Amino acid sequence: MYHYELVFMVHPDYSSKISKILDKYEKFILTNNGKIHRKEDWNRRQLAYSINNLKKAHYILMNFEIKEKNTILKIKKMLKMDSCIIRNIIIKNKKFTKGISPILKIKEEKKEQNTT
Repeated sequence: MYHYELVFMVHPDYSSKISKILDKYEKFILTNNGKIHRKEDWNRRQLAYSINNLKKAHYILMNFEIKEKNTILKIKKMLKMDSCIIRNIIIKNKKFTKGISPILKIKEEKKEQNTT
């Protein structure tokens, strides 16, 4: 099995369709004998620099494993062809990552501080 981490940024105009976009990639991975270990919606965030005159984007994180290397090439092609995806990165990992991501940990810590 090959383990991957995928982060992609969705154009802010498509924020209302995030669940459909996420389902599309999730179904593709599952139908190609893959497993999804983690998926996180980081919501709309400020970009470090402007991309296509955009200052914000909707971030999504997915950790998954697949059996065939060919499947990752298909995912890359899908991401490239999808007009609502403005950027993406796929990183190969030696094993799958458990728990929540550092970005969500920070967000939860801030929430806890605000409630106390």
